[in-house]
Amino acid sequence: MAQHTGLSKSTIGRIWKKFDLKPHLQDSFKLSTDPQFVDKVVDVVGLYHHPPEKAVVLCVDESGRTGAR
Repeated sequence: MAQHTGLSKSTIGRIWKKFDLKPHLQDSFKLSTDPQFVDKVVDVVGLYHHPPEKAVVLCVDESGRTGAR
């Protein structure tokens, strides 16, 4: 992750710790193949960090009833 992002290993560790992420405990990890994935994430995270005045942010789970998490 550090090499791919250009961030130091300690920075990646601090980010994981801050958000209680433990990828080393996961059996698998799937990254989206959507070519616009990064742009979409930036847009969504941006709404939470810098919401427009009087904005309402809604979240929709697209996984349905498949049991996917």
